[in-house]
Amino acid sequence: MSFFELLNIELKKVKRSKITPLIFIAPLLVVASGVANLSSYFTPDYTDAWPAMFIQSALVYAYYLLPFSMIVVCVMIAGRETQNNGILKMLALPVSRYTLSLAKFCVLLFYLFMEMVVFLVVFVAAGLIAANTSGITEALPLFYLLKWCIGLFLTMLPCMATMWAITILFEKPLLSLGLNLFLVIPGVLVANTPLWIVYPYCYSGYLVSCSLHDFTTESSDTAFAVFPFLPCAIMIFALVLLVAVTRFGKKEMR
Repeated sequence: MSFFELLNIELKKVKRSKITPLIFIAPLLVVASGVANLSSYFTPDYTDAWPAMFIQSALVYAYYLLPFSMIVVCVMIAGRETQNNGILKMLALPVSRYTLSLAKFCVLLFYLFMEMVVFLVVFVAAGLIAANTSGITEALPLFYLLKWCIGLFLTMLPCMATMWAITILFEKPLLSLGLNLFLVIPGVLVANTPLWIVYPYCYSGYLVSCSLHDFTTESSDTAFAVFPFLPCAIMIFALVLLVAVTRFGKKEMR
């Protein structure tokens, strides 16, 4: 069985689950509240309305709501295999458990991508309504929005790998859920220290904080520095994903 066949099977498993409605909750909540709170200050001559609305919506979303929703998705994906000893049945098949773990992680990334698409669509719709209501004629900065949404997706990858590794390492769903939630909460505090670079739970929030810095200052230099962030993030992603892949199903095979 090829990897893509296995990936297709994993996607079919979660097709009728409650995960799909879940990914709509966080974007709807954060965009509706963020745009509504800020739009009351708009006037027809207001400038940079779109960046202001994006930052207002994305700050809480990147630091908390996006990680929270992905933690629940992790637990739900892993939980489908623990029900009725499903994991034992899968491990009995002539399929590498390493490949199986990677396929499940790719499903997790698929839901992350889908949530980012939902966030972008909901934000554009809410922003257009707010702009038209306030009489703002500022053009939709689609490239700006795509750039930051892609940035959110990429900076979430080390965090996703860490969440998945914790979900695999701890057999009880409540334990993995609680630990991941505990690690998300101090993200905004760690982002304001030099330790942010080794704390993947704050990467996406830190990116939005940097966009806020760029928006409020007149400096041409961006606050987000690719180096040394990129090598550190790649190393963390590779290490924790390696742990997740090698530990998947190991307890059940004893």
